[in-house]
Amino acid sequence: MKNITFLEEKGIDVKSSLDLFGDVEKYNDKLGEFLVGIHTKIKQLIVFMQMKDMQNYNACVRSMKNDAKFYGFRNLAAMASEHEQKSGVGDLFYVTGHINDLIQETNNSIVLIQEYMNGTDGKQEVVVHNELEYKDDTILVVDDSNIVRNFVKRIFDEKYKVETAKDGQEAIDIIEANKNNKHIKAILLDLNMPKVDGFGVLEHMRSNGYLEKMPVSIISGDSSKETIDRAFTYDIVDMISKPFNDNSISMVVEKTIMRTEE
Repeated sequence: MKNITFLEEKGIDVKSSLDLFGDVEKYNDKLGEFLVGIHTKIKQLIVFMQMKDMQNYNACVRSMKNDAKFYGFRNLAAMASEHEQKSGVGDLFYVTGHINDLIQETNNSIVLIQEYMNGTDGKQEVVVHNELEYKDDTILVVDDSNIVRNFVKRIFDEKYKVETAKDGQEAIDIIEANKNNKHIKAILLDLNMPKVDGFGVLEHMRSNGYLEKMPVSIISGDSSKETIDRAFTYDIVDMISKPFNDNSISMVVEKTIMRTEE
């Protein structure tokens, strides 16, 4: 165990916590419970987010906030408090857009506690990962049609890793989870989908500057001039109308992937 000043130097509000615990020994005795607790809670939060269960997400993140304040981890408490407020009004868009930041802050706290308790200085590997975060180069197919998703997956499965999303909100969740890596090499995006349509996904990507690093081509059954013109107001690579065949979709995918290699 390191000296308690180690935590103070790292910005942990130990003084306020000791006012509650009474002395360092009691604080140290309970710190391991906090470590296990936040590790468990962040994994639960990821599951609740993926289920779009904002009620349980809100209860869980509130508990994390209270624990973090109790042990003096003010940065984690402040971030959890923001998630508590947003999830309390059902703001799934905020939660999915900022869950990775909360994961990272939780990991920072976990590593710091481990260093303090073990008396070591070496940084340990981040221990929590968003399950939507890809580890390999991937083509993302976003379409509410299971037939289309399986068709594209069959064509490319041997050459690329292919993942799918059945609606725009699921696509946004995946995009946000991978915003800090370069594993999404191409997105094939339908326009007419439930929850959030393709234009909603494009708007989210444009407003956050994702279109350059995650190139998009449109696959759509709507080939009207109005739809085509609107689609090309975004920095997409190409647009292909349904139904398409193996050759035409292969050409679009290769062209889309090449955008990141230019």
